[in-house]
Amino acid sequence: MLILKRIIHNTIWGGSKISQLAGVEGDKIGHLYSLYCREGISNEILNGKWRGKSLNDVFPLFKDEFNLSRYEFFPLTLALTEAHDNLSIQVHPGDEMARMLEKKARGKRESWYFIDAPTSGTIINGCTCRSKEQEKLMISEGRFLEMADTLAVKAGDYVFVEPGTLHAITAGSLVYEIEEGADFTYRFYDYDRTDAQGNKRELHVEKAMSALDINLKSTAKVYCDKEIEEKTYTTKLITNIKSYTNGSDTIECFTLVKGELNGDGIMVPPGTTILLWPGEELHDTSLVQLAFVSKFKEDKS
Repeated sequence: MLILKRIIHNTIWGGSKISQLAGVEGDKIGHLYSLYCREGISNEILNGKWRGKSLNDVFPLFKDEFNLSRYEFFPLTLALTEAHDNLSIQVHPGDEMARMLEKKARGKRESWYFIDAPTSGTIINGCTCRSKEQEKLMISEGRFLEMADTLAVKAGDYVFVEPGTLHAITAGSLVYEIEEGADFTYRFYDYDRTDAQGNKRELHVEKAMSALDINLKSTAKVYCDKEIEEKTYTTKLITNIKSYTNGSDTIECFTLVKGELNGDGIMVPPGTTILLWPGEELHDTSLVQLAFVSKFKEDKS
């Protein structure tokens, strides 16, 4: 097993809920990355023979074993994400659009489990426009808030966002987030916010228009104790367990959200992911209140 050190990511829209939940310092934390594997930044490994190395360093050493050889980086990103303020209205590209716009093989799919629901009771999801002509008119006139449809969500809901869907989590949300390992986010609108230096964040309207599918809209469903399967990953919710064993034939990502556990002699705090090899077991998990198990599955299409 590999126990990964958490990565704190402060954002313009972050808050203090993650600090309280995970015992880290900060009042503008947007992401607490429990699994992040990209060029230049990755989780440090806290145990075992690779202790002190980054996941980026060691992924090439085991990826062939799990049919992940064509991936430069571990293909999932996992995080606790808080929106103290609304996130930008945005869209992610699918695989074909990522190849066209970024010369990369994969786009970005993501899911959210709502630990805390947004204050408004809704997130931004889908478009109100019903034709490309109406879309172009709304965009040309800067009517992004009018263009954005909404989706009602509550604590305990699960939402999957297909690439091409207009979306954003909104103020008050605290979610467990699962992403394909891709960084392509195209912003239509960011509420004219400025950073500490007075600069507005970059928008990507042309790319966003190319990636957007106005017909796509997510649904919210209650997250039960069954495994949820998406195109390239699966996830399941775990509560109040005494032990956990990886019974699959691939690496599982066990992410602790609430509670604590002892992994390989290390007390593991909330917001931590442990990579479990097939057959590996976590003992002494009686204090686990809420956790998730996620795993990547190769897309055969």
